[in-house]
Amino acid sequence: MERGSYMLPVAVGCSYNRCKFCMLFKHLKYRELPLEQIGEELKRVQSVGGSPKRIFLGDGNAFGLETEKLLRILQMVRSSFPDFEEVNMDATVTNIRMKSDEELKALYGAGVRHLYLGIESGLDDVLKFMDKDHNLSEVYEAIARIQAAGMIYDARMMTGVAGKGRGQENAEQTAEFFNRTRPSRIVNFSMFLHKEAPLYREIEAGNFVPASELENLEEEKRLLELLTAESLEYDGFHDFIEYRVRGTLPGDKERMLESLQKCIGKYLTKEEVIAII
Repeated sequence: MERGSYMLPVAVGCSYNRCKFCMLFKHLKYRELPLEQIGEELKRVQSVGGSPKRIFLGDGNAFGLETEKLLRILQMVRSSFPDFEEVNMDATVTNIRMKSDEELKALYGAGVRHLYLGIESGLDDVLKFMDKDHNLSEVYEAIARIQAAGMIYDARMMTGVAGKGRGQENAEQTAEFFNRTRPSRIVNFSMFLHKEAPLYREIEAGNFVPASELENLEEEKRLLELLTAESLEYDGFHDFIEYRVRGTLPGDKERMLESLQKCIGKYLTKEEVIAII
């Protein structure tokens, strides 16, 4: 979703870093980068003629920085690249809840446009089990607040996150959530689990049974069938089986469903595939 953007590091790791399925930042101790270091990076890009229009603030949830610091960074960005059009970043529901409506409006005024939220599932019990930082009522409220401030909400989700036997239920509830909240984009990272992830301990203890890739594909198909949003960009990844489906709804819906059905048909005749390494 940020192809072509310039990634400006403002932190290392994720300040939350507790989601059971995630291994992206487990090896990192979270820390914010000093303004001096950020300024040096901006000067470096300037020195080679860089003038990006879109900027992504990294790492795992840059929106968690204190508003005053974020505004200072955005001021530095504008001084370095006067023609930039937008700044985007990852956020958590807690990051949003910690900011007042006035702060959200100030950040929008300073150039913040897209916030990427890890929604994962439309089922409250799944969010709780996976140790997400929100329940559904909290995320509805957070999304309403950033949209009221003018920001665009983009969603990340995971087919398979509800476990074996719950794919259709999860698809239906997650589709209902998206139809109500209207994200601009959805990226679906079908669950791909590492044996060092905290969730794997739950599998060993018998508390979670992972869904097969066939069930994940069937869940994704049901989700797409139910999505009603207009001009919604969708991108679904299945890294373990190297399958991807993407397009813009509703125009590309039938093509995407046909592609998914063909892939489902292939895995109906194969031995069960579980995406664990």
